[in-house]
Amino acid sequence: MDTRRVEAFSDGVFAVAITVLVFNLLPIAKAGIRSHDLAAAWPQYAGYIVSFLTIGIMWLNHHTVLSYVRRVNRITLVLNLFLLMTVVAVPFPTALVADNLGSGPGSSPASARLAAIVYGLVMIAMSIAFSALWMYLTSHAISLGGTAERPPWQRTIRFSGGGLGYVIAVFVAFASPEAALAIYGALAVYYLFEHLPSPSEKSKTEHVAGGEAAPYSREAEPGSASDS
Repeated sequence: MDTRRVEAFSDGVFAVAITVLVFNLLPIAKAGIRSHDLAAAWPQYAGYIVSFLTIGIMWLNHHTVLSYVRRVNRITLVLNLFLLMTVVAVPFPTALVADNLGSGPGSSPASARLAAIVYGLVMIAMSIAFSALWMYLTSHAISLGGTAERPPWQRTIRFSGGGLGYVIAVFVAFASPEAALAIYGALAVYYLFEHLPSPSEKSKTEHVAGGEAAPYSREAEPGSASDS
């Protein structure tokens, strides 16, 4: 299967998951709202921002991962489905954080801890799923019609190592759910700057010269826009 079909399906899933996040903000809007009410809703804002950045940056890196290959096999599809399963689950722990952190009705220290822990567990699952997809594609790139270039192992460790940060944040959540949420946000920013390397044009040229098929590239198609 061509990677374009996988990207199209995945983009739709990412778009739905990231859009659903705003539903947690809608209950804030009500008649007779006061500035105190807006300020007290900070868990909703924080959860929305952290989750939006996490899903958005995951979407960016997902495109980078698929740029290493030209086609996908059944194993790739299964790994991608597991990743998307974790992505669409993000609004659930986001809602838990929004409803249980802070001093809202029904919230308590115990419920806040549980909400922050569940959020972290979903992030850990998503990190594992993404790392598995990344490592499989880069290790099977040639058989999938991709580039022969292998990314530096240091970059792979640094990217996958972010999952350790989520594990640490889960333990922090037992003492301070607010601090754990801050760590989740910091990790989202970390992944924004520690993005995965795209295959270089040099490696593509060498791959073609060596007798292998050139990896799929939108620049090769007339009238198609190139990804940055």
